[in-house]
Amino acid sequence: MNDLVETPSTSGALALVGKGPERRRPAGRGESDDSSRPPGLPPSESRPHARAWRREVVGVLDIGSTKITCLIGKGEPDGTLRVLGCGWLRSNGVKNGAVVDLRAAESIIRQVVGNAEREFGRSIDKVVVNLSCGQPESRLFNVHWPVGGREITDADIRRIVTEGRMKAQSEGRAVIHTLPLDFAVDETDGVTDPRGHLCDQLRARLHVIDSASTALRTLDSLLGRAELKLDALVSAPLASGLAVTDADQRMIGTTVVDMGGGTTSLAVFAEGQLVHTAQIGVGGEHVTRDIARGLGTSSDNAERLKTMHGHADLSGDSDDGVSIRIERAGVDAPSFELMPRAALGDIIRPRIEETFELVRDRLDGAGLGRLAGGRVVLTGGASLLDGVGSVAARVLNRPVRLGRPMNVVGLPAECAAATFATTAGLLAWAASVERPFGDIEFTEERPAGFMNRLVSFIRDRV
Repeated sequence: MNDLVETPSTSGALALVGKGPERRRPAGRGESDDSSRPPGLPPSESRPHARAWRREVVGVLDIGSTKITCLIGKGEPDGTLRVLGCGWLRSNGVKNGAVVDLRAAESIIRQVVGNAEREFGRSIDKVVVNLSCGQPESRLFNVHWPVGGREITDADIRRIVTEGRMKAQSEGRAVIHTLPLDFAVDETDGVTDPRGHLCDQLRARLHVIDSASTALRTLDSLLGRAELKLDALVSAPLASGLAVTDADQRMIGTTVVDMGGGTTSLAVFAEGQLVHTAQIGVGGEHVTRDIARGLGTSSDNAERLKTMHGHADLSGDSDDGVSIRIERAGVDAPSFELMPRAALGDIIRPRIEETFELVRDRLDGAGLGRLAGGRVVLTGGASLLDGVGSVAARVLNRPVRLGRPMNVVGLPAECAAATFATTAGLLAWAASVERPFGDIEFTEERPAGFMNRLVSFIRDRV
């Protein structure tokens, strides 16, 4: 019952799908083997094991500020993911993770999904989508549930999670993920799976991720306009973490910082669980705008300079002697001049330092203590800028490495970089039989018939 911190969740958003316009159901739609299985706690992510994949092909859509990407793929018996279709284009209509122009975003989504479908050879009509809109937040809850001395069942797991979701409900917000971190059975703490234990009191520590309901309805409407169905929403930092870390790294403690175009998101993993997420409204596009303003050039030229010559940790005090050609916007015609590469670094460095100072402040303010003290993995397009790793290590005072999508086969060469970490993580989440980190979904159908519903109602409350 104790509200400890703040974050977002998944099931409330799934309920929004039914409120949108009617869509045709996919031809030959197949559900996973666990669709009728009781929604108890899946095996712990902290124990490395061969991942079980769904049999069907899945589609995912990463709606970002810089690019929009669609992947179609499936899991392979060897544990890898195979991409069967890929489409991506420069984003339009999306700013800082939020949809700001429905028409423009719809047009890009139709094109990227169409490109992926042509490569795959068949159409799709449902997608798993990343959650970046609606100002996602992360919260931790302690919840108690009386068991009365009997054996704990799947129904008890559902009840205590439902209780936590009710505590997390707030006006204008929808729960996206409900992640049990651990359980306590009477006086025994740290129980991973309490089913089968006998106890009087069951306690759970839950990580809930939520988002603004109106933003989610807008997202659902956008997909409907593009003739797609929202299959599920997945927190963007959760997806990035799945793509660039393994179970052992998540066990010993890792913070994944995904540096996108419009936002920078972070996910803290410890003891095999996702314990915190956050999103900061600063990204690579802000660096581009700083260069354009500082040098009096166009955004396209600023992006080119950043990509080809940019360095986040090169200052005038350490001039490497390299000169670069700058095109400055003029009244009648552009003019060109040479300038030291270090001067470009002087423009870039303050924004990158600011980004990691904000990351550090978010980690310090989350109250995670030693859980946020592990190594840092950088991913996302802005992490590819030279010198970003050294700035991150200096500001965060922690070991840093660059993360790329792992165990994904069939990605085009240009897509197998850190820029596509979120998309690859979405595919891993969508293709998995068991939801990572024990995420509990409330998607089962209600019992048919009045008497069956009455019996179910009584059973859930006795």
